[in-house]
Amino acid sequence: MTVTRRGQVVWWLRGAALAAFLVYLPGYFSSRQGGLVEVERWLNHPVLLLGTAVTLAMASAVAQVEFRTRWAQIGFAAVLSPLLVIGAAVGGLAYVFGGDGRLVDRKPDPSRSDHVLSVTDVAFSIDPVYRVELVAGSGWSARHWGLGTWEEDDGFVRAEWSGPGRITVTLEKEVQVFTVGEDGTPAGPSSTPRPR
Repeated sequence: MTVTRRGQVVWWLRGAALAAFLVYLPGYFSSRQGGLVEVERWLNHPVLLLGTAVTLAMASAVAQVEFRTRWAQIGFAAVLSPLLVIGAAVGGLAYVFGGDGRLVDRKPDPSRSDHVLSVTDVAFSIDPVYRVELVAGSGWSARHWGLGTWEEDDGFVRAEWSGPGRITVTLEKEVQVFTVGEDGTPAGPSSTPRPR
């Protein structure tokens, strides 16, 4: 491979690594409070996108190296090829099976259909971990706010609309009440001990 061609390959690999990283950033920022739901769903895949960026950056570093003998090239390829195959398999499996969790419940606000309360089991094990979110809007403009994440040990019982613009999360030992503004942003919680 000529020096010019090697330089072109190196810069192409670096550009592709940067592109994978830049594609991931909007998904990461959308996973935070008030982020866009669809952008997070499509672009927040850190194992796949950041793994691709790191792999391409490593490949660009390797492409710069000039091997003196044919055996050095073969040996290096023999070591690097299984790592790339394993990395691609892990990235593919993470993309396929690393979803948003299992939806347990989804309820719209009785007074506004564009405010939806969702309860999702996000655990990667047998014991459930419940994530409660408020989704405001629809389609590509829908935004989400996390109200909390509770494990089974925390005593999560249910989350429900207790009135227009009011969400009640019931735990074994307390009740948390969130108020929802007109724009869909939650405020609170106000916690009270649960009556027995």
